[in-house]
Amino acid sequence: MNVELSSVSKTYGRTSALDRVSITFTPGQIVAILGSNGAGKTTLLRCLAGLIRPDHGELTFDGQPFSAENLELRRRIVFLPDFPPHFSTETLIRSLGLVLRIYGADGPDAPERGIHWLRAFDLLNHAEAPVESLSRGQAYKVALIALLLIDPELWLLDEPLASGMDPQGISLFRAEARNAAARGRTILFTTQVLEAAERFADHVCILHHGELRVFDTVRNLRDRVTDTGDGILASVIANLHETR
Repeated sequence: MNVELSSVSKTYGRTSALDRVSITFTPGQIVAILGSNGAGKTTLLRCLAGLIRPDHGELTFDGQPFSAENLELRRRIVFLPDFPPHFSTETLIRSLGLVLRIYGADGPDAPERGIHWLRAFDLLNHAEAPVESLSRGQAYKVALIALLLIDPELWLLDEPLASGMDPQGISLFRAEARNAAARGRTILFTTQVLEAAERFADHVCILHHGELRVFDTVRNLRDRVTDTGDGILASVIANLHETR
């Protein structure tokens, strides 16, 4: 999915969360969205998910102006916040079924595929447990399984690397995100774990006080920036703070 933001701005009172951000994300990209607390990372994802409206500017998806009322378009997108919502009193398997029904992804192969992912994420033994009884990391895995079953064109993930998932879950997430990108999915994720972003992402988008300051490939940044010892991305962000 091609996603384009043209001069998108969003304010909360006197705080500018996004300041005239213009950027294009293309199919097959895995993009790490970086920045300090309050830089606008989550606001960017929430605008793309249709949860909040920009004050100014335009969003287009595959050339089509975005509308939160366009359910067909929104079914092509999945947003996972850092604490994904669930049907918490339902069992894990029923919660998954309800989400898939909402997205129209409850086809005849859904149960078999669901069992596959529950086993892969070590949750099959919890299939009949209420979601509210799970740990934070397990609950995030459930949300991630729903995303994989839906197979959206646009993944929007807020802090998946700090979700409480165990190393096996993080490793599986990375592998499946890479597989999805190879199929042309567009994957955007926020993180404060710069080393992981540098190893995992193809592109980085760095926001600073709501402004887009960097959008480039990790490879290009390695060629252009001197690593001061804490990694390329840490050096880039340090330079932004010095030049502000």
